[in-house]
Amino acid sequence: MNKKQARLRRARKTRALIREQGANRLVVFKTPRHIYAQVLTPQGDKVLASASTLDAKVKTDISKGESKYTGNSEAATIVGRHVAEAAKAAGVTNVAFDRSGFKYHGRIKALADAAREAGLQF
Repeated sequence: MNKKQARLRRARKTRALIREQGANRLVVFKTPRHIYAQVLTPQGDKVLASASTLDAKVKTDISKGESKYTGNSEAATIVGRHVAEAAKAAGVTNVAFDRSGFKYHGRIKALADAAREAGLQF
């Protein structure tokens, strides 16, 4: 089993548990250069809110910060804040955190903490 297969196995396990809860999911995906976040319905068929380092509004906030890079914890914090604001605007306050099999540290943790501070409850 290689690294990607192990991550996808962990992701399947987490998604199965979240599906049983029937809660909206805050899904996170990361690449070395970018980070993406979406709030999905319990069935997973509809996107309620989304944010990523590719969005124009997020890019302007990143360029105002100390670091101009999109693949760091500072950028993840900004994405977490934006996705939480968009979710609250859509009427969602409670979500289950789906980290897509990634370890809960670094950029993933920064995004989750920022979303919590902006008003989402996990």
